[in-house]
Amino acid sequence: MTHELVTALRPLLSAEASAEAHASGAEPGDLEQAVWLRLLERLDTSGPPADPPRWVRRAVRSEARRSRRTARVERPYATEPAEDGGSGPEQRAMAADRRRELHEAVRRLPGRCPGLMAALLSPRDLTYQEIAGELGISQGSLGPERSRCLGCLRRLLTAEVAAR
Repeated sequence: MTHELVTALRPLLSAEASAEAHASGAEPGDLEQAVWLRLLERLDTSGPPADPPRWVRRAVRSEARRSRRTARVERPYATEPAEDGGSGPEQRAMAADRRRELHEAVRRLPGRCPGLMAALLSPRDLTYQEIAGELGISQGSLGPERSRCLGCLRRLLTAEVAAR
């Protein structure tokens, strides 16, 4: 049943993700990957949807809205927060300590997260295509995988900060 469902929904999901991607600022592959994950989670808990094409359309739109909300809220730092105060020895020591703590936390993540996060944090500034090649996973799955890994890392670091 699952294989037939995936085969039947693949063209619709691809078209819907392509149509919604531009407006949401997401990659079509990222939207597709997120919807496939939602479908697998749904199959595990409540079985296949009653109207799969309708479910796919709604799931793609939901993921696109989530992507737009995330893009509005998340803003990159212009510089590392620890390095804003200058480049004296104290600031360099604090920045090195934070990098060391971050890398230690990354190594404690589950599954493929340590490898993925290490590649993303690499000073070589790898592209998604290079990271996918190094890790042996599809380029389209990097965005959702990165999102899950960052969520795990956030929870891990939040728990550690709270424990201090």
